[in-house]
Amino acid sequence: QVQLVESGGGLGQPGGSLRLSCAAAGSIVSVSNMAWHRQAPGKQRELVATISRGGSTNAADYVKGRFTISRDNAKNTVYLQMNSLKPEDTAVYYCYADVYSGGRWRVCWGQGTQVTVSS
Repeated sequence: QVQLVESGGGLGQPGGSLRLSCAAAGSIVSVSNMAWHRQAPGKQRELVATISRGGSTNAADYVKGRFTISRDNAKNTVYLQMNSLKPEDTAVYYCYADVYSGGRWRVCWGQGTQVTVSS
């Protein structure tokens, strides 16, 4: 069984910073693509940023230049550094990973961590 455990959410001020972490745990052989998504109240879940195992990244236009995704393959962990926070970044943030475990690739999601941006 594979679990993605997120941490680092909370209250941030406009213009401030927060850093999210997500660690994959369990019987893991390999982790391929990892990503962060978010879902604001009353809205659909949307993609924030992705990162390949080799470190290639993509970010949504609404976070480019402010958010940075990174990973530590040795720790099976993905990070999201969020700078210049805006109130519209308020959402539940979910990490995602393609994990090889138990003889097959699995799509795994974290439980979500709340990020609230407010003064």
